[in-house]
Amino acid sequence: MGREFEPLRGHSFKKNMDSINKEPLTLTELKQKRKAVKNVNVERKKKLSRLDKMAIWITDHVGTMGFFIIIFIWTAIWLGWNTVAPPSSRFDPFPAFVLWLFMSNMIQIFLMPLIMIGQNLQSSHAEARAEADFEVNTKAELEIETIILHLEKQNEMIVKILNQIQQSQNK
Repeated sequence: MGREFEPLRGHSFKKNMDSINKEPLTLTELKQKRKAVKNVNVERKKKLSRLDKMAIWITDHVGTMGFFIIIFIWTAIWLGWNTVAPPSSRFDPFPAFVLWLFMSNMIQIFLMPLIMIGQNLQSSHAEARAEADFEVNTKAELEIETIILHLEKQNEMIVKILNQIQQSQNK
């Protein structure tokens, strides 16, 4: 029809020209070649160990602004009460709340690797989703190519039929 055939990404021009010259796949053949689409989310959850699930749970809950605000308010109240409250009401007088700060820093040091583990698990899930998306896109690309081949064959057939009709009318 006057347009040049552009090879698809990842395909050689010769391969595409060969596929134009052969019969296109039927819908049944396409369905037989197609692998079942898998739900990456379900597969990922099945492969997680209990420790992985716990790390993700901690990451989901500790790695939020709500948790940060709770810890910040708790620390401010703790330090404020033990600094400005009447001496008889203080439950953790001056040298002791330094221990609280040390303990809270230790908790943060222990939580940081857990959060990083959870983030790594979540990023591996994102990679698996991206691979699944790529697989679906590749399948769609092949199916679209087959549909285009069918349309091109139909165009050729229509042109032949129109030529035959014109020739029969001219006689």
